[in-house]
Amino acid sequence: MNGMFSARNRGSVLRAMEGETFDLLVVGGGITGAGIALDAQTRGFRTALFEMHDFAFGTSSRSTKLVHGGLRYLKQFEVKMVAEVGRERAVVYENGPHVTSPEGMMLPIYREGTLGRWTTSVALAIYDRLAGVRPGERRRMLTAEETLEKLPFLKRNGLLGSGYYVEYRTDDARLTIEVIKKAVEAGARAVNYVKAERFILEGGKVAGVEATDMLTGREHRIRARKVVNAAGPWADTLRKIDGSPKGSTLRLTKGIHLVFDRSRFPLKHAVYFDHSDGRMIFAIPRGCKTYVGTTDTDYDGDIAHPRMTKADQAYLLAAVNGMFPGLRLTEHDIETGWAGLRPLIAEAGKSPSEVSRRDEVFVSESGLITIAGGKLTGYRKMAETVVDRVARQLAKEGIRIAPCRTRHLPVSGGDVGGSAGFPSFVERKVHEGVKLGLSAVEAEALARFYGSNVDRLYRLADELRQEAGGAPMPLPVLMRLAYAIEEECAATPTDFFLRRTGWMLFDLPAVMRYKDAVIESMARRLDWTENEKQRHAADLQQAVEEATVAVGRESAH
Repeated sequence: MNGMFSARNRGSVLRAMEGETFDLLVVGGGITGAGIALDAQTRGFRTALFEMHDFAFGTSSRSTKLVHGGLRYLKQFEVKMVAEVGRERAVVYENGPHVTSPEGMMLPIYREGTLGRWTTSVALAIYDRLAGVRPGERRRMLTAEETLEKLPFLKRNGLLGSGYYVEYRTDDARLTIEVIKKAVEAGARAVNYVKAERFILEGGKVAGVEATDMLTGREHRIRARKVVNAAGPWADTLRKIDGSPKGSTLRLTKGIHLVFDRSRFPLKHAVYFDHSDGRMIFAIPRGCKTYVGTTDTDYDGDIAHPRMTKADQAYLLAAVNGMFPGLRLTEHDIETGWAGLRPLIAEAGKSPSEVSRRDEVFVSESGLITIAGGKLTGYRKMAETVVDRVARQLAKEGIRIAPCRTRHLPVSGGDVGGSAGFPSFVERKVHEGVKLGLSAVEAEALARFYGSNVDRLYRLADELRQEAGGAPMPLPVLMRLAYAIEEECAATPTDFFLRRTGWMLFDLPAVMRYKDAVIESMARRLDWTENEKQRHAADLQQAVEEATVAVGRESAH
């Protein structure tokens, strides 16, 4: 990427952008904005993207981390949504098998449950058909005995059996960053920590953005023919700046997740079950951990830092202990957790769980295009819808743009031969990594995590080996850090530990073990002042506290 996505070059990239007029400027660096930037750039748009915080800072790093088809939306008769996002699951998987993988999901059936055996079988069959599920992944109905073989800790009283089907697990933040990287590889400009303050208006029409670099305080004017507001939970904030909060508005709802060590919650298969109030809950194994979610409650607090309450925590603990009574989990078993916000389109008279997850596009009198709502799974189709609209507008101005090209376009790191070729790809890269002096376990972890970008990390090995010899962190960690800074625009330690590696949520001991060394290394690489170094260290400590807020503390929100 020639340094265009290096944290060291953020300032120079921003300054260079002031000399251009882009065809499209996207405000918002979550999965929706990332998808729009990739779609637009690969069609031939000159595209730029800003994110006020870090990429994937908001909803796109705080979801249930599933690329799923929304089985529960069949209950709400949202057949079109289930069909569309269900089919998109396979597209997302094939374009990035290193960040998405099939996950067997079990749906227990109980005598007193909301779904019977016949109803479940029919619902899953319809789901398979709507989603175009491949033959080897279609639903199977299991007996109570077969269910308990897979889930021995499951509640036995009233168990009739289960439905077994396939969803797709992902790392939502990694997926977002891989999509943005692909857009940058194609020529887009993307910069994090840039806040849109005001819109540039010409003849009453939006012609760009006046923005502030949140890390330096410098102001920038970036011009664009069209501007898309893809700010997720902040979308209405931008619409107010534009003076266009008319029609539909957002309704923010909060969902929380709790993480347990597998020694306390030994789950081998993901489970999707209903709580006593009828809400559906996920329990999902991930490496050495199991995480559970989610709640769905209205929210009007701090958008940037939603917190879980003791009531949120108690709700999920009750749900888990009701379904797995022998585990007797308590708040002291919770290792980490996270809270995220869903930017839904408001619908009067509906509970949070009943509000549709559909996406909607608004166009203001100034020409600002806003995309709101939607689901992680459908990000590519949402992007196609938005860019189609922009393309029609630009066509009226004599600018012709190619059709969408992302359906079969691997995201960054996804050039591994598709899902079928991924296992042999990993095998080859493990062999190469061992030749570089890595252990087979270390090499496999890197190959699975970074996909075809692992070659770039391997190229860093030799130049970092000497530094690693005198540093309190091993070579593979230093390789990850250097790559995150130079090719993933990781500008702070929190960016690295939370959204580039996921360790903040799923390997907190690694964060505590390496945090001082990472801060020192980033300070050297990014030429921080002592004040900047202390500020980033304090921000990291706050992030650790947010990740562990579930344990024994009541949130203010």
